[in-house]
Amino acid sequence: MPNSQQKALFLLAKFGDFAVRSTDILVPGPGELLIKNGASALNPVDWKIQKHGFAVEHFPSIIGMDLAGTVEEVGEGVTAFQKGDKVMGAGFWTNRQGGFQQYTITTAKYSAKIPESISVEKAATVPLGIMTAAIGLYHTKDYGAGLTVPWVPGGKGRYEGKPFVVLGGASSVGAYAIQLAKLSGFSPIITTASLHNAAYLESLGATHVLDRHLHSAALKKAVASITKLSFDIVYDSLSLPDTQKVAYEILSANGTLVLVLPSSVGEPTDGKKVKNTVGSPFVPGNEEIIAGLYANLESYLGSGVIQANRVEILSGGLNGIVGGLGRLREDKVSGTKLVVRPQETL
Repeated sequence: MPNSQQKALFLLAKFGDFAVRSTDILVPGPGELLIKNGASALNPVDWKIQKHGFAVEHFPSIIGMDLAGTVEEVGEGVTAFQKGDKVMGAGFWTNRQGGFQQYTITTAKYSAKIPESISVEKAATVPLGIMTAAIGLYHTKDYGAGLTVPWVPGGKGRYEGKPFVVLGGASSVGAYAIQLAKLSGFSPIITTASLHNAAYLESLGATHVLDRHLHSAALKKAVASITKLSFDIVYDSLSLPDTQKVAYEILSANGTLVLVLPSSVGEPTDGKKVKNTVGSPFVPGNEEIIAGLYANLESYLGSGVIQANRVEILSGGLNGIVGGLGRLREDKVSGTKLVVRPQETL
C-alpha cells in the first residue's frame, strides 16, 4: 500500500455538514477484506441520516452503504478472496465500513466477486438495493414476507403463477425486487413507474408497467384488469403515505405488505401483515439470507439473471456526493443510480 492515509467524506456532526478529510487506512481483521474503492453509490438513506439525525451517534462519521473495487488486503481466515480480486460489498454507517472513502473494510461473507461483464461502477449499485429487496421478500419473521429463497433446492420458480406488485419499480430496491420476484417465479409482475422507464423495467422482468401518477382508484382498476388472482405480497419500495394506502388496499386478506419506511396504514385488519424491512447484514436475523445471497451474486450477475442498476457517474470523486444527495432529496433522480469514483478525489 503506497501510504497509510486516504481521503474520506465525513459527516461532521448530527444534522451537520459533510466535508472531505484525510484519515487512516485501516487493517482488515479476521474474516474481513480491505477494499480499494473504485466506485461508491449514493442512497436516499444517506441524506436522511444527515437531515433526520438517526442511525449515527459518533462523529465525525463516514457513511455510505454501497461500494465496489479491488481487494487490497485479506484478513485472517479468508480463503475465497485474494489481493487483486474485483469485488462488491456491503457498507455500513461506521468509519470502518462506510463506503464514502477511498478504502473500506468489508466482511468477506457479505462481499462477492464482480463478473468480467459488469463494470465496477455498476457493481457498486447492487449491495443495498438487492439486500433490501431480498430481506423484504424472504425474511421469515420481522422484516419480510417469509418466502423461500430462490438459491435453495426447489426455491427457484417456486411461486409460478402467483401475481406480484411492486410500487416504485424504477427505484433501486424496486428494480431488484422485480428481478428477484421473477427468479422466484411470480407472474404477472406488475409495477408502477414513470412510463419513460417502462421498457427498462420490462427488460428486468416486469410484465406490466403502470403510470406512477395514476390516482389510487385508477391504479386499483388497472391492477384488477390484469389479473383476478389475489395478491399475497405487495412490495412498496417507495413507502410514501399515499403509496402505502393503495398498496394495502390491493393486498389480499392474510397477505403481506413490505415497506422500506415506517408504516402509516394503521393497525392491520383481515389478517394482513405489514413488514418494515431493513436491508443490512448487520441487523440481527438478516445474516443467513444475506450470506446466501452473496454466495450466489457473482453467478446471478454473470448469467444476467440479475442486472445491476443503470448508473450516472458524478465528477469530483467524494466531493461529488453532497450535490448528488441533494438531487436525491429533491426527487430529481429516476431510473438510475448515482455513483462516484473515490479515487478521483482531489
